[in-house]
Amino acid sequence: MLTPLNGGLVLAGLALAFVGAAVSVYAVTLTGLLVGAGAGYLLAPNVVGLVAVDGAVLTAGAVAVGGLLGGFLAYAGLSFAVLGIGAVVGGFAGRFAVGPFYAADAAGVEGTALLVGATLAGVAVGALFGFVLTRTTLVVSTALIGAAFASRSLTPASFETAAAETTVQPLLFDLSAPAFLAVFVLGALSQLGLFRFGYVTKLVGLLPGARRWTADDDRDADAA
Repeated sequence: MLTPLNGGLVLAGLALAFVGAAVSVYAVTLTGLLVGAGAGYLLAPNVVGLVAVDGAVLTAGAVAVGGLLGGFLAYAGLSFAVLGIGAVVGGFAGRFAVGPFYAADAAGVEGTALLVGATLAGVAVGALFGFVLTRTTLVVSTALIGAAFASRSLTPASFETAAAETTVQPLLFDLSAPAFLAVFVLGALSQLGLFRFGYVTKLVGLLPGARRWTADDDRDADAA
């Protein structure tokens, strides 16, 4: 059932997927807020009983504090936030998209080692792209994260299950799902088109702070 919370996440996902990188500081801050809120939600059950507060109130407080902290850190350190986002997305892709191809015929320690290696390689590649190609990393990352929420591949129920079971397994989704792929591809292409045809210049001119680019590829592209 599409509740107001689910509907809000879908709309936030669409915004990230289609114009996330164009309004960089807002997109990164929104991503930081979502990641921080999710982390707060996952951590809340671990402190229930340690604090004399009702469970629902504690969870709401953890989500609020986590979201505010994540949003603030993302806004204050945009370049580091992009690097971190690139590392997380790269690690996810390495573990659940690339790793299984190499570990399909391996089992036990060897299979685990291959998956860990693919994850670490993905983290390194994602972080490198985040450092060298901020704009490109933002396009891919915001399109991927936005598509996950917009296609409802990730929902509040996923986080509830992950928090209850203390595992990230419920947060994993099929990267080849048609709805996810459609939003991801269309969102990424839309964002690349915004930059290529110069519409971003007009768009960011209306939003204070949205011009906060931090990587050489952005400056070189603007100079060209």
